[in-house]
Amino acid sequence: MRSNKKGNLLKIPIHYSREALAEGIGTFILVFAGTGAVMVNGISNGAISHLGISFVFGSVVAALIYGIGHISGAHLNPAVTLAFWTSGFFPRKQVPSYIFAQLIGAIAASSLLCASLGKVNNLGATLPLNDNWLQSLILEIVLTFILMFVIFGSGLDRRAHIGFAGLAIGLTVGLEAAFMGPITGASMNPARSFGPALVGGIWQYHWVYWVAPIVGAQLAAIVYGVLSNGFRDVK
Repeated sequence: MRSNKKGNLLKIPIHYSREALAEGIGTFILVFAGTGAVMVNGISNGAISHLGISFVFGSVVAALIYGIGHISGAHLNPAVTLAFWTSGFFPRKQVPSYIFAQLIGAIAASSLLCASLGKVNNLGATLPLNDNWLQSLILEIVLTFILMFVIFGSGLDRRAHIGFAGLAIGLTVGLEAAFMGPITGASMNPARSFGPALVGGIWQYHWVYWVAPIVGAQLAAIVYGVLSNGFRDVK
């Protein structure tokens, strides 16, 4: 018995590290493609366009859900990880490694973009329009609530149609970026905002893009929990 326990203990960190590595790589790809599109749009005088940027963000999220969802769950977002934990879908001991990996992936992507393209368009950093932080705080809470609500409904609820989670979540990200991006940056993701902020040294109202996504995701967990009988209908 003792040897079996030791063997299991040795395997657990390796298993967790692989999942965290997938999260780091996934978040790197998300930030590299999404904020890269913002930067290239500036360099090319609008060749990609705002709708094109929104399409890139939505598409890369959908692709990553199908690409690494079976490995790590494709959280790609500290707010999502925290909401999964508080709703009982994710173990607490994995939360720090996931969030750390997501932040490192975002930093690596922004560093590479900065080295390759220069400090163009604030590296795709998210900033409130006209410094109206309260407006962005409220809107980011709502945007993240919608995103997390869709994640619960399409990705975790056993009653949902199988195989459509990536499409539903990707479309939600793209839709929200399209109609609210010009106001708040449509972050919905602390890691996505943290990478450009750290590398570019752009910290104005950065706290908004931590507080709002986390609050919005937690509200979605509360509401979906009510709708699903304390998540008992989901599992």
